[in-house]
Amino acid sequence: MENIRKALKDSPRVRWGILFLIAFVQAANYYFYDSLSPLKRLLEDNFNISSADYGLLIAAYSLPNTFLLMAIFGGVILDKIGVRKTGFLFVGLMAIGGMITAYGASEYYSNGGFGYSFFSSFLTDYSPELKMMFLGRLFFGLGAETSIVVVSKIIVKWFKGKELAFAFGMKIGIARGGSALALFYSAEIAEAATHWTLAIWFAAILLLIAFLAFLVYTIFDVRLDRQIKQVNLNGNDDRFRFADIGTLFKNKSFIYVTLLCLTFYSAVFPFQAFSPDFLLNKFGMSLTQSGKIASILYWVTMFATPLIGLFVDKFGKSASIMIFGSVLLTLVHLTLAFTNLNPVIPLVLLGIAIALVPAAMWPSVAKIIPEKRIGSAYGAMFSIQNLGLFAFPILAGFILETTNKNSEIYNLSDGAKSIITPLNYTYTILIFAVLGLFGFIFALLLKHEDKKSGYDLELPSNA
Repeated sequence: MENIRKALKDSPRVRWGILFLIAFVQAANYYFYDSLSPLKRLLEDNFNISSADYGLLIAAYSLPNTFLLMAIFGGVILDKIGVRKTGFLFVGLMAIGGMITAYGASEYYSNGGFGYSFFSSFLTDYSPELKMMFLGRLFFGLGAETSIVVVSKIIVKWFKGKELAFAFGMKIGIARGGSALALFYSAEIAEAATHWTLAIWFAAILLLIAFLAFLVYTIFDVRLDRQIKQVNLNGNDDRFRFADIGTLFKNKSFIYVTLLCLTFYSAVFPFQAFSPDFLLNKFGMSLTQSGKIASILYWVTMFATPLIGLFVDKFGKSASIMIFGSVLLTLVHLTLAFTNLNPVIPLVLLGIAIALVPAAMWPSVAKIIPEKRIGSAYGAMFSIQNLGLFAFPILAGFILETTNKNSEIYNLSDGAKSIITPLNYTYTILIFAVLGLFGFIFALLLKHEDKKSGYDLELPSNA
């Protein structure tokens, strides 16, 4: 039996192969999420979408996880029925949502395809394309957040007691690579293709490939579960119970790390959804150039996150790293809002900040929460995080719209690409700086609570 165990969880080759396989699932997720950011102006010009409408479209992703608490329920489902069935359901929903979104932007749909008449019959202030894409983003978000919870639990399942922080760092780094590629190539694909919506179809097809990759993973998960049952023949009852959920929110450390998750990601993902347009307006870049420059922060994160995870495994200091990352995040947003410094420099620093906090935060949860509740814990965190991912794109779009009522930058319909009146993003970016400041406060509280609770977040992650 020991030889069988060595062939899977205790085999570095198998363990890390599994990590790269499931990290691709999250990378495809991130690619699709960010693929619309460089296309904001194309969406506005072709589908009569305003900045506020665009913010609403981005926020659709978080709607089911915010108001239906689907990430929490997904975490509970995960702890009850396991990663295979949960992943099949939610990674599948993610892929379906991607295809609906791409269909809503397609020429076929715009020319009166299936559903066009129905979506033209209500809320006529919004285009039928926006409404179908909104539905697609809603389904995508319904599956995507719980799929991240599934991937996170798989990491814990295979790496707890081993290179856990490094594994999370690698997973996050690979996933951020998906975001970087989306920002770098999405506009380029749109401009090179016979029709610009090919960029959205490409992102949707990646989600289908990710679903197939998860199906491959399930083969290994079946074998690992058989091992675990063979090893755990001592009759210990470690099953999840619904009563366990209440204990999560009696844990102050979990509350603080969840609030840090909320404020940190609210300052990152909504900003990134607007960042190519921000660079286009403030620095006069083209669509393609702004997307490529915006991708810098994710390229940095892609390589920095695994290194920080390795540091946490070796030396610890998770709470201190989260504090420093939150401070850096705040300072970078203030720099972007109030200076004309070459954007490459603050975006590199922002990439470092985005690497610091997640690389320390996600492994810390495995110390704070028992493994039998880890799916519910991650689900609760993602659901609360989605409050920010829902509210702040809408708020950012509203602020941008109200502070720039007479502004316009490109008239893409006739091919002209001259700046008329650039949008002023100062107040919009300032919102993200304030969120970073709140993240710093919650990180301080987490470190203070850690000294009392004895979770030892400052120790190496495998201690």
